[in-house]
Amino acid sequence: MDYKMIFGLLGGLGLFVYGMKLMGDGLQKAAGEKLKRLLEVLTSNRFLAVIVGAGVTAIIQSSSATTVMTIGFVNAGLMNLFQAAGVIMGANIGTTMTAQLIAFKLSDIAPLILALGAGLVMFSKKKKTKDIGEIVLGFGILFVGMSMMENSMKPLRELEAFKNLILALGAHPLMGVFVGLGMTATLQSSSATIGILMALASNNGISLAVALPILYGDNIGTCVTALLASIGTTRNAKRAALLHLIFNLTGTILFMLAFGVVIRIVPLFGGNTQRQIANAHTLFNISNVFIQIWFIGLLVKVVNKLVPGEDEKSSILALQYLDKRLLETPSIAVGQLIKEVTRMGRLSSLNLSNSMEAFLNCDEKMMKSVIDNEVTINYLDREITSYMVSLSNTPLSEYQSEIITSLFNVVNDIERIGDHADNLGELAKTKMDNKIVFSEKAISDVKYMFETVIFCMNNAISALENSDIESAHKAMDVENKIDDMEKNLKKEHITRLSGLECNPMGSSVYLELLTNLERVGDHSNNVAQMVVNSN
Repeated sequence: MDYKMIFGLLGGLGLFVYGMKLMGDGLQKAAGEKLKRLLEVLTSNRFLAVIVGAGVTAIIQSSSATTVMTIGFVNAGLMNLFQAAGVIMGANIGTTMTAQLIAFKLSDIAPLILALGAGLVMFSKKKKTKDIGEIVLGFGILFVGMSMMENSMKPLRELEAFKNLILALGAHPLMGVFVGLGMTATLQSSSATIGILMALASNNGISLAVALPILYGDNIGTCVTALLASIGTTRNAKRAALLHLIFNLTGTILFMLAFGVVIRIVPLFGGNTQRQIANAHTLFNISNVFIQIWFIGLLVKVVNKLVPGEDEKSSILALQYLDKRLLETPSIAVGQLIKEVTRMGRLSSLNLSNSMEAFLNCDEKMMKSVIDNEVTINYLDREITSYMVSLSNTPLSEYQSEIITSLFNVVNDIERIGDHADNLGELAKTKMDNKIVFSEKAISDVKYMFETVIFCMNNAISALENSDIESAHKAMDVENKIDDMEKNLKKEHITRLSGLECNPMGSSVYLELLTNLERVGDHSNNVAQMVVNSN
């Protein structure tokens, strides 16, 4: 084999994989919120989970990415094993789209597709059109890479060593399974391995009988990525990765046992060897899902036995909705990011309530709770910000980029609310240590202002969580009331202080309390404003 052939194969393979990634990234950015909602509707219904898994994989063009993302969901406790099994099964069906596209043999018009895609990317001013251009460009690059591989492999038919290898694989199908497994584990892409098979088939360099075992091995090899992704995760996430392996391994064994039957059935669908390989790939994955979907409960029991024990209760100092594995699918990660920021907002709201209870009732237990929660809020601030930095370096649509930019400010606002709650806790301690007593009117005013502030904040957080414009406007309207309230209450306090109705020792504490509450209203208003501007 000369260097020209090797370089042609590697160059074509590189273009093929890059085109597939570019097309997947473009599809994902174009799909945006639709992809997030696709997973949001996931329920325990096994058939719906399969459809979701197939749909997501068809969009992102990678069953490995879908499986890794699923392991991330399981690791975060957002998906149980029953749901994960359905998504993983569906991912195997979704990945057959690549082979079907290749079988259409569009290499002749690939240059035209490239020109159209490049034109859309270079000359379009709209981000949405550029995303579509990426899809088209990736589609064209994929077929140019495929054409290069096909041309580079033409001389293989004449090589004696290659002929002997094909004869050996034909005589020993099990060897073909290990070849497919090794190729996919090395390339980290079953689609790339199938692309090579179909390039060989286009030159009559490989028959369906030789290709099928390699194709089956591909499905086992693709599990390597998921198994690696499960390292350092929870037991449930490890079970999901193992379930993926068992599912694909079982399917391979069943179809190898029925090898003679499959060889006779696939040609009945017609087409050349390339089309037959694509059809066999689709038939294998759909049939495998249909056979095993009824045994998801059994599969879950098996992996529970193989990975025994319970996960330790997760520490509060941990991200609940975010996982580095979700960065493979940015549109999903953006949705999870909003959930994590909302969680941080709810915790800040709780801390504000606890600090006020500590202040009003001199409750030392609540004061300790405020301190503990502030540690968690600061932790979430650091970790969420770090995650957003990583996420901002992934392929994102213009809308998603704007959301992340806005969320940097939202996280800062929520962290500042946490600081103000901590300040109120300190004021509560000062009040207790110095046995400061406020007038009934002062306490009544403080309670009313706090109720108004917490109403403002909770509406802002609800607006963020649900993209609810109505809640956002409620928060913004109330914030103006809070500003007026602070000014009026400070004036009334000075009047009471002049009339000796209030304890001078508590004056600075009271005024500081009003200032902190007003600042919480300001930060809540910022969150609400972000929601309005993003819609």
